[in-house]
Amino acid sequence: MINHLKYVRFLLFPISWIYGSVVVLRNFLFDKQISVFKSTKFDIPTISVGNITAGGTGKTPFIEYLIRLLSDKYKITTISRGYGRKTKGIIIANPETLVTEIGDEPMQFFSKFYPKINVAVGEERAIAIPHLLAEKPETQVVLLDDAFQHRYVKPHFSILLIDYNRLVFKDFLLPVGLLREPISGLNRADVIVITKCPTAIGYKKEYIKLKLAKYIKQRWKPIFYTSIEYANPVQIFGQNELEENSKVVLICGIAQNQVFINYVRSKYDVIEAFEFNDHHNYSEKDMAKIASVLENISESFTVLTTEKDAVKLQNEAFKPVFEEFGLHFLPIEIKFISNEEQFKRLVLKSITNIS
Repeated sequence: MINHLKYVRFLLFPISWIYGSVVVLRNFLFDKQISVFKSTKFDIPTISVGNITAGGTGKTPFIEYLIRLLSDKYKITTISRGYGRKTKGIIIANPETLVTEIGDEPMQFFSKFYPKINVAVGEERAIAIPHLLAEKPETQVVLLDDAFQHRYVKPHFSILLIDYNRLVFKDFLLPVGLLREPISGLNRADVIVITKCPTAIGYKKEYIKLKLAKYIKQRWKPIFYTSIEYANPVQIFGQNELEENSKVVLICGIAQNQVFINYVRSKYDVIEAFEFNDHHNYSEKDMAKIASVLENISESFTVLTTEKDAVKLQNEAFKPVFEEFGLHFLPIEIKFISNEEQFKRLVLKSITNIS
């Protein structure tokens, strides 16, 4: 099997080279502001959170970290593409908005922080921002979710996330690997954050820094290290309590899900797991399949899911599937391993410099 995968990867390298060439040309045109490849820098402070890897670097909890950091002082609006939604165009969420209209991650922001913040979606951020400011003139800071490759907007502060478990210098361009663009793209970021690190990262911090330094022109570029922290489970349906070492059935539809699964297995006894693609929209067919399995489990258990999946699974239409067994999700936050105050100062400075 390993030799077969190596053979497939070898065959994909020409496609990867072509893809990389197109991306390099696109970035060159944006760097030089040639023809239609022009970036707009708005007067309002904009902070971008993104990556150069396809999926699973922890953008959602990082946006939430920034919301907690800034929303007591500034009126925040998040703008996402709204991946997986069944609508198009610009939508500003309100209490009547459905997850299918804006997507799971924007709905997660809305459900946790509205009305303290506004949440918007729009494929073209350069068009969405003026629309947003016209509709929500109270906005003081815009957080751009997953916008590192969306170069039509030039943010005032760009945060690039790299998954500790999928370090970019060990990866390849799509479709051979998961890189959306060459590693040299790191140079567009103001800061780099290594996410999902073990709390006892030790010497690996210097190892990662030295490896990244080969690709970074500005030697002073700050690099930060963060870990994931799961809070106590939150109940959605049912009355069952979820205690440590309890038997659970896992439902998971996120990218690079191994960190989450490993954590759950360390705390609970996983007797069954349903794994779906990232941003999966749960259907009645999915619920019928899950229900048939749950009903045939003879031992006592509770259903456990991710925070992102929860915004879709808490649909009242799905309640009969889970009510008997209980449905919980695990809230997630990022924690800085060191130098958090330095990071905060850089973010706040990027706002006050133009406010």
